[in-house]
Amino acid sequence: MKLRVGAALFGLGVLFLVFAVGLPFYVAPAITKLPYDLKPTVLVAEATDAEFLQITAVDESNVEIEVPRATLRSTVEVIPNPGDTRDKLPEQLEGDAVIWDVYQTVRRDDTQRPITQYSTQLALYRISAAAAPWEEQWLQQDDSDEIPVGNVSYSGQIYKFPFSSEKKDYQVFDRDLKEALPATFVGTETVKGIEVYRYEQRIENRALDTPEDSIQVLLGTFAPEATTGQIYYSNTRTIWVDPVTGAYVNVREQQRKELRPEAGPVTVLLDADFNYTDETVTSSVDTVKSNRLKIGLASLWGPIAAAILGLIALVVGLRLVIQGNGATGRHSAPSAAAADPASTKADE
Repeated sequence: MKLRVGAALFGLGVLFLVFAVGLPFYVAPAITKLPYDLKPTVLVAEATDAEFLQITAVDESNVEIEVPRATLRSTVEVIPNPGDTRDKLPEQLEGDAVIWDVYQTVRRDDTQRPITQYSTQLALYRISAAAAPWEEQWLQQDDSDEIPVGNVSYSGQIYKFPFSSEKKDYQVFDRDLKEALPATFVGTETVKGIEVYRYEQRIENRALDTPEDSIQVLLGTFAPEATTGQIYYSNTRTIWVDPVTGAYVNVREQQRKELRPEAGPVTVLLDADFNYTDETVTSSVDTVKSNRLKIGLASLWGPIAAAILGLIALVVGLRLVIQGNGATGRHSAPSAAAADPASTKADE
């Protein structure tokens, strides 16, 4: 009986040790990649008492342009697209990248009127979460039904940092400038009980590439005496990142846009301080905690527990096997006297 139990425990110990080795080398790498079936995510940010440009079509030939103040609410929907990931990625990106569809709408909180909207499709590397070089990426910032394939070239980090983010600077893409700029690591903080890394990206007085007809419309309203002008853009972007998963836990964007004509006053077109809502931060933290647990179990605590249980099972199983073999040895070779009662009687 001991022999059978010991052999079973020994085999179980070997199995646990295999798990201990396999979890960090095979399971952990699989869960530290962007999955193909990632659930859609909704991120909401608000800017209270914001100043912003609002263009309202009065009729087909007349528009009303003003810069009011109100609370703005930005909603970003991130929707992974496993179908296009399977069908559209080139061979060199297959298995290493995923395709995401992203939609953003900024509305006035009081009237729910849309102020700006955009939609985009892009490819991201599954481990670094940086933009992948995909020719079919696009960014649509108007109401046209035609998708402008290839009109943008994404680079750097966009909606996420790498798994195992480091205390260093990262290139973060800015949609207004359509280029990636450095986001500097500035320190470690705690957000709702979890330790996060804080990065800051500062953009100061950069001229935006604005169509001339749009500039002329704005000049006609705010600086009729001017013939030329430029829109200048500034933004201080602060990102709080979970270093384990690379997920954004909180984001703040202090945006400002100004119309600077050749003659006449400067007009503020946007002055808004966007911050993730408390509900969005809480949801992000909950998701981070869940994913941290999965990664920790696969990469550290699971292997340790499996190794300990495996060693215990091996030692106990080996001991029972040895004891079982000893007991079998004592009873398998009876004495000559016990084997031949007749000879015992003759000796007597």
